[in-house]
Amino acid sequence: MNLEEYFKRIGFHGSYEKLDLATLKLIHKQHVMSIPFENLSIHCGEKIIMDLEVIFNKIVRSSRGGWCLENNFLFGWVLREMGYNTTTLGSRVFNSILNDFGPLESHLINKVVIDGKAYITDVSFGVSSQVWEPLELISGKDQPQAAGVFRLIDKGDMWVLEKTGRKPEVVNPEFASSSLVNRKETKQIYGFTLVPREADHFFETNHTLQTDPSSLFTNKSICSLQTPAGFRALIGWTYSEVTYKPVEGVDVLDLRDIPDDEIEQILKEKFSVKLPNKLKPINNKAWYTL
Repeated sequence: MNLEEYFKRIGFHGSYEKLDLATLKLIHKQHVMSIPFENLSIHCGEKIIMDLEVIFNKIVRSSRGGWCLENNFLFGWVLREMGYNTTTLGSRVFNSILNDFGPLESHLINKVVIDGKAYITDVSFGVSSQVWEPLELISGKDQPQAAGVFRLIDKGDMWVLEKTGRKPEVVNPEFASSSLVNRKETKQIYGFTLVPREADHFFETNHTLQTDPSSLFTNKSICSLQTPAGFRALIGWTYSEVTYKPVEGVDVLDLRDIPDDEIEQILKEKFSVKLPNKLKPINNKAWYTL
């Protein structure tokens, strides 16, 4: 495992001698533009293992993506190797069906302190909830990014990440009422505490998320990648390209269904992902929006 290989994977060619915010922002953005958020391993006969060398080989050397327990675990290693003051945190994802945060700390994020200021980095949430750059850990401050306005709010017992987005404009009429379309302007994404976590804190959750029949990740095959204008995603057989139009106050959603025999091609062309085994797409009913 070495930083040079990782930097090549994300297309970062700058100097990383300066451990400043500008460098952190750059590698954060390059990561989300280059490495997909995806759980395809579950649906093509692989097991997701929380081991840094396994993750490095998968994401860096095999040009795959991963979910947060892989991507953010790897990113935390990168930051530490570079010399950043980095702490791993656990967060509970908001579930709009329960109207509450999930019971498990299923989402791994990293806190970085630079010149006495703390920032939250998260390179693996995917779709329109994905931050492109670190968020300053300051309560109630509007932090505009491409996807919308993000806010971190100190609720006392935990911090909450929320986002105010734009109205969806669905290009294809047959998808106008799709459950994948998010219609909430402001939504809570996840809640977290500042209690440091080690990797083993997530081992059991890593197993549960890929085996439990009620888990979102066993019910949907997901692959999502940020683009300079928005993001693209493949959920089951539904491929979407989303373009952010902040001036018009809308996100333009172009959705279409992909036949089985074209799935492999779409993954290769749109996400640069080549799977070792055949993917069995799945899109059962489960709470998930673009």
